[in-house]
Amino acid sequence: MKEATDNVESNQGCSMRAGLIRWVLNAVLTACVLTTAHAQPAFIVVASTTSTEQSGLFKQLLPAFTRTSGIEVRVVAVGTGQALDIGRRGDADVVFVHDRVAEDKFVAEGFATRRYDVMYNDYVLVGPKSDPARIAGLKDATHALQRIESAQAPFVSRADKSGTHAAELRLWREAGIAPDRLRGSWYKETGSGMGPALNTAAAIGAYLLADRGTWLSFRNRGDLQVLLEGDKRLFNPYGVMAVDATRHPHVKREAAQRFIDWLISPAGQQAIADFRIGGESLFFPNAARL
Repeated sequence: MKEATDNVESNQGCSMRAGLIRWVLNAVLTACVLTTAHAQPAFIVVASTTSTEQSGLFKQLLPAFTRTSGIEVRVVAVGTGQALDIGRRGDADVVFVHDRVAEDKFVAEGFATRRYDVMYNDYVLVGPKSDPARIAGLKDATHALQRIESAQAPFVSRADKSGTHAAELRLWREAGIAPDRLRGSWYKETGSGMGPALNTAAAIGAYLLADRGTWLSFRNRGDLQVLLEGDKRLFNPYGVMAVDATRHPHVKREAAQRFIDWLISPAGQQAIADFRIGGESLFFPNAARL
């Protein structure tokens, strides 16, 4: 009987030790997971435009946000149309672009629940100092395009489905010039971002529609200069949207919203206002005060 009792007590002791070991192992595993998660900061992917990237704006904004939040931002800089498509596929957490018509459509299609105003700048028509189409001094962008088309003066188009490209095509249509008339050696389609398109225009002495932010940060101007600005049609607003996590469950909804909330906060808006080149502002904050 005593031997049986000893065996029972021995088995109970083994069970208790095994349970303790399992508890310790689980605790260690949990600690390792938490340590690993802490060692790898959260990040979000932002699909945005070449203008926000090439102007240098993100170099100022993103480190400030990361210092505040601990969230890293990885930017995919493409044309607005491509950025919206990246959002539609769920390959980004946030879309930060500048084509209001396309942005409203993105929300209407259910890929985001809301668009937020962030900032604005404007477009400028640049061209060679020789100005063969004689647009300098004009105040109407559509009149300027009519003169360029009539003179068959060299014009460079991004032709990349970007926000700038969409704005350019709207201006041609408002000028009464159908897209099928934009053919021939005078109209150059680059299929590139703003920087490369400006390089092409500088190399061949062509006209170009550029966002002011990239223009101000562009160094290889050749003899290009701003020939027309100030037309209300050239207003260029930027909006930001979180990709809807109900459509793409892997989207980092909370981190994405933290980025948006920071952009439209007084701190984010001030960071945008403080970004200047040569003392000149490239973007102007305009987030709605909630």
